[in-house]
Amino acid sequence: MSAQALRIPRRGFGRGQVRAVAGCYFVASFAALGLPPYLTEILPELGDRQARWAGVLYIVPTVFGALGAPLWGRLADRFGRKRLLLRAQLGLAVSFLLAGWADSLATFTVALVLQGILGGTFAASNGYLGAALEGAALSKALTLMQGSARAALVLAPIVVGSLSGWLSPHRQYALLAVLPLTAALLLAALPEPQTAERQRSEPETAGEANPVVSLKVLYALEFAFVFSTVVSFPYLIALVEERVPGTSPALSGVLFALPHLVYLVSALAVHAAFRDRPRAGLALGFACIALGLGGHGAAGSLTSLIAVRLLLGVGLTLGLVCLSVLAADCAKGRAPGGMFGSLEFFSKAGAVAAGLAAAAGSARFGPAAPVLIGGAAAAVTVLATLLPTLNHRTRRSR
Repeated sequence: MSAQALRIPRRGFGRGQVRAVAGCYFVASFAALGLPPYLTEILPELGDRQARWAGVLYIVPTVFGALGAPLWGRLADRFGRKRLLLRAQLGLAVSFLLAGWADSLATFTVALVLQGILGGTFAASNGYLGAALEGAALSKALTLMQGSARAALVLAPIVVGSLSGWLSPHRQYALLAVLPLTAALLLAALPEPQTAERQRSEPETAGEANPVVSLKVLYALEFAFVFSTVVSFPYLIALVEERVPGTSPALSGVLFALPHLVYLVSALAVHAAFRDRPRAGLALGFACIALGLGGHGAAGSLTSLIAVRLLLGVGLTLGLVCLSVLAADCAKGRAPGGMFGSLEFFSKAGAVAAGLAAAAGSARFGPAAPVLIGGAAAAVTVLATLLPTLNHRTRRSR
């Protein structure tokens, strides 16, 4: 691929705009990612004294976000990606305000439903970027977007916990509504992206000639990746307590964050190394996830837990980066809103399935079950990724 094709700027859409979109997603996702871990503290204020509905309400925004993402993506292609991205940010603000001022469990539940239906900032942001960029420029932008998600996942719970001494997590929903509002104001200054034009005059290089996967395969890989990684999230702290009794909450939080920190420090380097061989990187990523999660089942000391968390982080980084490369390749010649909306549906479906599997597995076999389930799913996907059928370029259907 030529140096010209690798440049992010296209039709006046430069690195500054990409960073602005990623930054807006970061600030807008603070409440969405930082407050759900505190549902067990929020629900008693709303009448659910034992917080029995915490598990269900945790996935409510995800379920409704999955259902709404394909529709919002198609509407973005029809009415403008910038408009629908602004709509997503304002939708989050409205739902956060309602959640923060809710005085009953029913109203709070409605707010979470609206958060899922009206939100979808990640898919909307990717659709916006997909309309202006393509190829390596788009995959690098998607890698940066995942970095924003990882950073928010690490920092948001810490910030919410620090503020809880002054303001309850329940009321913080209303306070943090200012973040998507601020993001909407910043995004209003960005241009409506113009569809990227392919460099048809340039000869196809070896990097571009690599086989790609079909949309159906991409969706299946996205589902499998999200399932195998997210299934380990809900009961990790309980597993740490079981294996290393007396571990402080702060240290448990650091162990939870380690894989995401690996992504933050290495994602761009991994993108440079695997942008021309994403299938190999994805297979390696799933293998590291399988080994890392399997290692959780055997880890019995703090040192071994750190080692397997770092290995999981390597797999997480390889998977996220290579999926971004494959998604950017699939986006060529397609309406990006609809494609990224559908991709978000399968991502959220994987998260919902992971949550259900983690709850069922943990209840039946203990806190080690989710990581073993995830490891087994990743191991199976390694084999599927290496199947010869994935080597052949399939004709895209719009």
